[in-house]
Amino acid sequence: MKIERHKIPERPVNERIKDFEEVALGYTIETAIEEAQRCIQCQNPKCVGGCPVEIDIPAFLKLIAAGDMEGAIRKIKEKNSLPAVCGRVCPQEDQCEKVCILGIKGKPVAVGALERFVADQASPLSSPSPTASENSFPSPSKMERGVPMNRDGVRIAVVGSGPAGLTCAGDLAKLGYQVTLFESLSTPGGVLVYGIPEFRLPKKIVEIEIDYVRSLGVELITDVLIGKTITIEELFAQGFKAVFIGSGAGLPQFLGVPGENLLGVYSANEFLSRVNLMKAYKFPEYLTPVKVGKKVAVLGAGNVAMDAARVSLRLGAKEVTIVYRRSRKEMPARAEEIERAEEEGIVFKLLTAPTEIRGDKNGWVQEMECLEMELGEPDASGRRRPVPKEGSEFVFPVDTIISAIGNKPNPLIPRETLELKVEKWGGVIINESTRMTSIPGVFAGGDIVRGAATVISAMGDGKKAAEQINAYLSKLGT
Repeated sequence: MKIERHKIPERPVNERIKDFEEVALGYTIETAIEEAQRCIQCQNPKCVGGCPVEIDIPAFLKLIAAGDMEGAIRKIKEKNSLPAVCGRVCPQEDQCEKVCILGIKGKPVAVGALERFVADQASPLSSPSPTASENSFPSPSKMERGVPMNRDGVRIAVVGSGPAGLTCAGDLAKLGYQVTLFESLSTPGGVLVYGIPEFRLPKKIVEIEIDYVRSLGVELITDVLIGKTITIEELFAQGFKAVFIGSGAGLPQFLGVPGENLLGVYSANEFLSRVNLMKAYKFPEYLTPVKVGKKVAVLGAGNVAMDAARVSLRLGAKEVTIVYRRSRKEMPARAEEIERAEEEGIVFKLLTAPTEIRGDKNGWVQEMECLEMELGEPDASGRRRPVPKEGSEFVFPVDTIISAIGNKPNPLIPRETLELKVEKWGGVIINESTRMTSIPGVFAGGDIVRGAATVISAMGDGKKAAEQINAYLSKLGT
């Protein structure tokens, strides 16, 4: 406890806002070992229960502290197939680190930074010899994992290659099943590739994590839109014994105010997809430009809003403003992402709600009318409800607006699968115990069940679903 928590180093602000290179730099070996030595190896480690995928955190920290990086990555991958991703985007401060004993009187162990460090040490990017399809620390064979070989040949389909699908597929493959992962886009990774900017999660890292899941024996097929190219019913007809739906939340939401159809108004989903997946930030090397004006307003205050704002700055905007109807206390984004946005010069216009978007004679956004708000009693979310101040209308000039107020579950599969029961807001209904939908043998998890949530919560859903699929098929004698 005498050792101070080590802050993860970052690139200087004046340098990083000019490109899309990663902002956080990661620990050195010496720093990682010293940080891991802060763990007191308590007898009742609450951090494990705080992890949605139940990593044995004290065990991998002990291995790092002893300098055994290969042992540490093997220990993490017993539970988590995407450690380099989680180490970068998982909100550890609200999960494992939140319940760390050291946090009672001081600062918790930097579990996320250490998970990232170990994953990066195991990455082919840390060595000039392996290729991107290899892991420096190989995954254990089926025999080493104790896999019952009689499950070979039992086929399971996983829909969507985002965090829920990748986790479910990897865990089922470890159990010995023959898993086929279907992705509608030409590039696998789901929200990891289309939603999160390069400076927060490099796509090469995602590619390596996906290659690891492939190395477990998972077959990954892209450009297949389940519900259209192949229906759920047809998957069973082709011999699949179970299906997991992890197709995410790809339906953007808007405020519903006048003027949202003007030129220069984007959903964050479209904006970030163009930049991240289609490499708009590398135009003209990639012929997918995205127009960003000089004055950008981003509506919302979650991680997606911070991403959209920081991307806009890097694409040439002179002034970027986060517009949010509540106060800073209620902002759902991670504290470190808010701090980085502030460091980079993003302006925060809080307790502000847009009421109308106005355009010029050519139909392009020109200004936005807003109301000042004040906080009333808590609503269903537990946050204080924003209430308009009478007579507080004001207008400020903007030429680009990005709506980052959330996404709804992807509606395609429910619309094309009539037997699949859904909530009024679009989420697929599952039995919380069995993770099964209204269709026998069809399971679901991640954002298509929860609505837009975190990467790690989707991974937790994928892991639980894999366990329940195994239990279901075992009962059937499959």
